[in-house]
Amino acid sequence: MMRSLALPALLLAAAPAFAQHEHHQSTPTPSDAQRPSPAPRMPLPTPTAEERAAAFPDLGGMDMRDHMDEDPLVATLLFDQLEWRVSEHGEGLAWNLRGWIGGSRDRLWLRSEGERRDGNTAHGDIELLWGRPRGPWWDVVAGIRHDIGEGPTREWLAIGVQGMAPYKFEVEATAYLGPSGRTALRAEAEYDVLLTNRLVLQPSLEVELHGRDDRERGIGSGLSEGELGLRLRYEVRREFAPYAGYVWSRKFGKTAGFARAGGEQVADRMWVAGVRFWF
Repeated sequence: MMRSLALPALLLAAAPAFAQHEHHQSTPTPSDAQRPSPAPRMPLPTPTAEERAAAFPDLGGMDMRDHMDEDPLVATLLFDQLEWRVSEHGEGLAWNLRGWIGGSRDRLWLRSEGERRDGNTAHGDIELLWGRPRGPWWDVVAGIRHDIGEGPTREWLAIGVQGMAPYKFEVEATAYLGPSGRTALRAEAEYDVLLTNRLVLQPSLEVELHGRDDRERGIGSGLSEGELGLRLRYEVRREFAPYAGYVWSRKFGKTAGFARAGGEQVADRMWVAGVRFWF
């Protein structure tokens, strides 16, 4: 009896829940076509001249478009070598400097090198040259050279090239024409080996040739002299670097013969210490 009454009671209790489920299933959902479309966006107004001026004010000469065609005048002076040399034959001060002033196309160059011993200039020269670039790595230079030191002074016309050769060798090669048919050629090369960001090893080589004898200055024709150097510098800053090194120099051919006849040394080995700086 109890079982027969329980089944109808369960059916009556489940009827409301079933009806509510049917109601949820039959509720329609709006389709994409029935959804309201978003309101159209209004186009941005064109800025006025006053608004443009406020957004891009006058920079007071700092607008780079006003300077694109300018070629500023720049000057640099580099003492590549300013050193004290000591050997078994004596000691002295040597220098090698390069300076220029100008723009990207035309530059006025000052070059000088030499050596002082016992308070006197043993040998040296000063060059004033006009240079123009020939490509990104080379300059052609032409001008005059004036010799100083022992013996009579000499003046030369000079023409040459200078720049960066492949593998980053810095090279100078200059031909000279003097009075009475004198000719000469000087070639220099150096290379920087970066041991660290501040420690640099620099080998260098310089040779000089002459077309005829100049007995008054102790110079013979052909290969007259050469110098080989090795310097280690520490760049405290890029603009300032003390260094120490070793230099070997020798006279050749007739120049060596003139040196022996005058009681001078043909070859010399020197320890050097100096500073390289530029501004």
